[in-house]
Amino acid sequence: MIPRLLGAIQFLTIIPIRTQTANPGQSALFFPLVGAALGIAGACALIASRGYLPWSLASLLVLALWSLITGGLHEDAVADVADAVRAWRTPEHIHAILKDSRIGAHGATALIFLLLIRWQALAAITADPLPALAASLALSRAAVVALLWIAPPAGSGSALHLSNSLSTATAIGAIAQGIAFAFWPGGLASSLLLGSATATVLLARAWFQRRLGGVTGDCLGATQQLVETLAFIVFTCGPCTS
Repeated sequence: MIPRLLGAIQFLTIIPIRTQTANPGQSALFFPLVGAALGIAGACALIASRGYLPWSLASLLVLALWSLITGGLHEDAVADVADAVRAWRTPEHIHAILKDSRIGAHGATALIFLLLIRWQALAAITADPLPALAASLALSRAAVVALLWIAPPAGSGSALHLSNSLSTATAIGAIAQGIAFAFWPGGLASSLLLGSATATVLLARAWFQRRLGGVTGDCLGATQQLVETLAFIVFTCGPCTS
């Protein structure tokens, strides 16, 4: 199990791993656990900043910390998908743009707005940051595994590489972890987290299959960001977290 955990850390972060790891599909078992660890680290940073920094500034710094640790992996996916998936484009054209490392106007705009929404939602969080952020980041990584499990990979990139080694047992294990972390905050918030994540994954599968015939690594990353952002918004609702 240790090689699979180390593989998940290596895949989802820039933390250097100097030993042999499992392949990405096997390592997907621990994607939610790595996400929860990132959430707990961010929550601890927020809690430690109380009395020293404005909450809004601390929230922005936590987002910067996550982007630094993950290498902006999922944020880059949001920009790529926003640039590529336009109403009049063919699947071939979309794939070509997804492979282009440059960010266009639509991608930059989508990324800016998403970061602003995430920042404001995180700054307005009404729940205990520890279970809230652990649940949000764990569930969003579980959503990546769930989407890849129920949707065919498109193209020959990271999604295909992940899918080829992703077993049903691994997918179910990862999803179970995400659900378990989602129950940590308790109450109505947990139900809303699971409901929004499930709806997002199902809608993403339908949309990407219609436009691309499946999902790519960028599709997975963009879905992760959307699930996480919706989770942050859930925790801004006072009645939902009381």
